[in-house]
Amino acid sequence: MSSRNITSVQDAQPPSSNNPASGDPLLDIRDLRVVYLTTRGPVKAVDGVSLAIRPGEVIGLAGESGSGKSTIAHAILRILHPPALITGGHALFSGRDIMKMDDTELGQFRWSEISIVFQSAMNALNPVMKIRDQLLDVMQCHGLSKSVANERAVHLFDLVGIDPQRLEAYPHQLSGGMRQRAVIAIALALNPDMLIMDEPTTALDVVVQKDILQQIASLREKLGFSILFITHDLSLLVEISTRIAIMYAGEIVEKSPARELFEHPLHPYTLGLMNSFPSITGSKHKLTGIPGSPPDLVDPPAGCRFHPRCPKVMAICSQVAPSTRLISPDHSVSCHLFSQ
Repeated sequence: MSSRNITSVQDAQPPSSNNPASGDPLLDIRDLRVVYLTTRGPVKAVDGVSLAIRPGEVIGLAGESGSGKSTIAHAILRILHPPALITGGHALFSGRDIMKMDDTELGQFRWSEISIVFQSAMNALNPVMKIRDQLLDVMQCHGLSKSVANERAVHLFDLVGIDPQRLEAYPHQLSGGMRQRAVIAIALALNPDMLIMDEPTTALDVVVQKDILQQIASLREKLGFSILFITHDLSLLVEISTRIAIMYAGEIVEKSPARELFEHPLHPYTLGLMNSFPSITGSKHKLTGIPGSPPDLVDPPAGCRFHPRCPKVMAICSQVAPSTRLISPDHSVSCHLFSQ
């Protein structure tokens, strides 16, 4: 169990640095590789991904469905099940390798130091347990007394903007937005240093999405935790993220500060994603989807995996995998257009 005070978050403060992009990483993912074993061969769902998240930082991870985003999240927490298999890489959290933790260490590590908000709140909550019991279950498993856990449950519901009387409700008695807030409260139960948010606004209407995003931003300001925010919607990330990583076919193809990515996207895939979403402001323009489909990751294309769909494809793209080039101090891209 974490040695930090988890009985009260009122006194928690954001990181002292005004620039969360500076300093040593809180989470340092290095060359992570995950496959799904099938009768056709291993599906290379995550293939050599490296990503660092610093204290107080919000990293957005974007890409199409099936690009490997959620697999990364589940690999970090070691909650993948067969046929998934972590075949290589490291995930260092405050210098400790999560991949080398035994079951006891993992039990203490999850929720107290890093927790997750799953994609579907209704599926993440137990339908036959009251919300209070689900909150208390997390806290009591980590050593809090029932009275302290009850007190903290009330405070957590206040924190996420739900009337504490709703603690006595079952999940089906809450609206979609309230269920998502309840899941966020559970994730914050032990005051972790980092939250993984796996498409936390999926299936919510745009008004509720905005409320949830504002709630997340407010909580981060109060409590100072880092966030790995996973979504397929780039338009959400510019409002909440410090930096954004773009993922395609199991690989990260571009990383950049959020504003720089939106103003100067480099990879053709990033451009394709941005052109697939309508703009709320500015002049009207025709939306253009990305032609084709993501590749078969049992046998991915040679060279750049995006080349069969790329509007700027060159001969070298189908022959040689592009190296990652640093374009500016914190903006990198893996594309032959920038290899010279």
